[in-house]
Amino acid sequence: MRGPILFGVRHLSPAAAFRLRRELDRARPELVLVEGPSDLNDQIKWLCHPDTQFPAAILAYTRQPPVRTVLWPFAVYSPEVQAILWAHEHGVPCRFMDLPSSVFLALAEAAAKREAAKGEDGEAQPEEPVTTDSVYRRLETLTGEDHDTFWERTFEQLGEEESFQTVNNTFGRQLRQASAHSRRDAAETVVREAYMKRVITQAAAGGISPEKIFCVCGSFHVAGLEENTPMTDQEERALPRADCSATLMPYSYYRLSSRSGYGAGNKAPAYFELLWDALNGEGLKNAALLYLTRLAAAHRRAGNLVSSAEVIEAARLADALAAMRGSRHPALADLRDASVTTMGHGSFSELAIAAADTEIGKTIGLLPQGVARTSVQEDFYRQLKALRLEKFRTPELQRLDLDLREKLNVKSEEAALGDLRRSFFLHRLRVLGVCFAALLPSRQDGASWGEYWELRWTPEVEIQVVESALLGDTVEGAAAFALKERADNSSSIAQAAAIFQDAFLCGMPAAASHALSVLQGLSVDSAAISEVADTASRLSLVVRYGGLRRFDPAPVVPLIQQLYLRACLTLAGACVCDAKAAPDVTRAMDLLNALQLSHDFLEEARWLSLLADISDRDDLNTRCSGFAMAILLERGKADEELLSREVARRLSPGVPADLGAGWFEGLAGKNRYALIARLSLWRQLDQYLSGLDDETFRRALVFLRRAFADFSPGEKNDIAENLGELWGLDARQAAEVLMNHVTQEEQTVLDSLEEFDFDDI
Repeated sequence: MRGPILFGVRHLSPAAAFRLRRELDRARPELVLVEGPSDLNDQIKWLCHPDTQFPAAILAYTRQPPVRTVLWPFAVYSPEVQAILWAHEHGVPCRFMDLPSSVFLALAEAAAKREAAKGEDGEAQPEEPVTTDSVYRRLETLTGEDHDTFWERTFEQLGEEESFQTVNNTFGRQLRQASAHSRRDAAETVVREAYMKRVITQAAAGGISPEKIFCVCGSFHVAGLEENTPMTDQEERALPRADCSATLMPYSYYRLSSRSGYGAGNKAPAYFELLWDALNGEGLKNAALLYLTRLAAAHRRAGNLVSSAEVIEAARLADALAAMRGSRHPALADLRDASVTTMGHGSFSELAIAAADTEIGKTIGLLPQGVARTSVQEDFYRQLKALRLEKFRTPELQRLDLDLREKLNVKSEEAALGDLRRSFFLHRLRVLGVCFAALLPSRQDGASWGEYWELRWTPEVEIQVVESALLGDTVEGAAAFALKERADNSSSIAQAAAIFQDAFLCGMPAAASHALSVLQGLSVDSAAISEVADTASRLSLVVRYGGLRRFDPAPVVPLIQQLYLRACLTLAGACVCDAKAAPDVTRAMDLLNALQLSHDFLEEARWLSLLADISDRDDLNTRCSGFAMAILLERGKADEELLSREVARRLSPGVPADLGAGWFEGLAGKNRYALIARLSLWRQLDQYLSGLDDETFRRALVFLRRAFADFSPGEKNDIAENLGELWGLDARQAAEVLMNHVTQEEQTVLDSLEEFDFDDI
């Protein structure tokens, strides 16, 4: 008695899918078994649904963290899909026959634990075995072409007189003999094939004649299914299993082309779909013309000129290259070379965008309503539609500008707050780590009514949404759980403040309230001035823009007052620091100054008195004292007389050069145009530097170079003009001389500063 029909395939091969359907028509089986997770047969009906658009993928994932996933992606030209569709069209039962997804996930988890244990033990890794990948690399060396090209020339272009089943099964058997996987991979292969053999045997035992069972599997497994014995009941019960769920998800050609997580992908899925269309049309003889005309159209859409003559010449050149390389028809490599020569004028860069569009494509799958999804997926897609964000579900990066202000010229509240609701949704996805949208820096200082996003859909988005199912039933619920978990694990006021700000941006008052209570508890502990200032600044945004986001900021005000008071009491002590810590302290001073200016409920007199004290003291870091003076000047609380007196005191021969230059660095940290406009300041600085000896000047120059490093070319030019005026020279000529490249002598002095010893500062 003959056994079942074993049809070996490459998982994404148009020729395999095309010949498979012909063989199915000839064999007329009573059962079709397909390599795929045997516990997910309920997904097959959705693959056959008329509204399903490929590519799509079955995703299985563990229900307990850390989430592990396994994917089975399908394109319209996948042999498995065509076998399933043929069975559906002819009323023939169809089932998956590979290991259950729960077993795959359990095996992957066990393998990860073994690898982690090896790394901890420091064991030497065994020499890499000869795998199918290394055999492919050997083939590439022998043929001089990549494996996709080898496959296309050898198998996609088989003639009608040749049996695809026989040729491909033979290739799989030889590939199996030439490769020797690691013990773990080999063991998994044996287990998989024993399980598939068990499913086949059970089907035959159920009354179906073996020769009426049609099995579709990777050609690598054909020999194993012919030779290995079926798995026993005891062995089947001993298989490890993970607690998991599964869903059908849209996939993309871009993801298939990357082969990420799926070794049987191909580099040019859109091109392989073109081959599928050609096979189902007038044959592969038209595939080259289809490719070249689509490439030319894409190149023209990109704004480039392509003549009909160039397309015709590319077709002729592709035919010649195919003949030289032993192909029946031009392969993609031939078409690429020909098009670069004629349409790209010898440069692939000219055709890169058009080639990506024609070979990889932008196709994204689409699933029908009602497909089995997690509740978070359902909520995600419902909100995409409700918020009119469905148009952003493309692989192309798109901009979305939001105006969070209430629109008064619309009828419904839902429309009036549409952009605000979009903002809440996108921020919740950001909190969940779903990479659908990225927030761009604001075009205004601080937070405001405008938000600017970049959106792009990838299959990773779907996976990340699925993983969020462990946190809640909706996007909002999952985000609330994620925020609560982060808040409970936070150990500093800065972390808690960041979580509170996220909850505020997500429009989730309950989560914000919990984060605020955690923040209040942590605020009783000591914290660095930079952390206090950063926390108070984050809370300030909530008070200033709470109304814009429909958020009551009243509970936040007392905490800001508490942090502000603490900062005022500890800032002077923080200014007793070294040069490395000074930038953090001055940044904190800047944040606190902006904080006080933003809120009337923060005592101004206390802050100004503190700045005056820091500016006047000699026992603090001079950069901090200079920055305090800069703030006073900016706020109009220091007159010309006070500035002149401070400059004379700080920049005097009796003060070490590094201290004086450090003070000037702090002074130049704010309001530079006001400083540039004060000619008396530059006169005093000029007199100070002129009075230094060579060694002291070199010491001061190290700090002054750092002080002027952030000045713009325009600001430096204005300073040069000031100096020219002081020296009695033409201001513009002096600026040109001072802004020119340094002389060799000057460069020697500057190079010597690289070896300056800071240890004694």
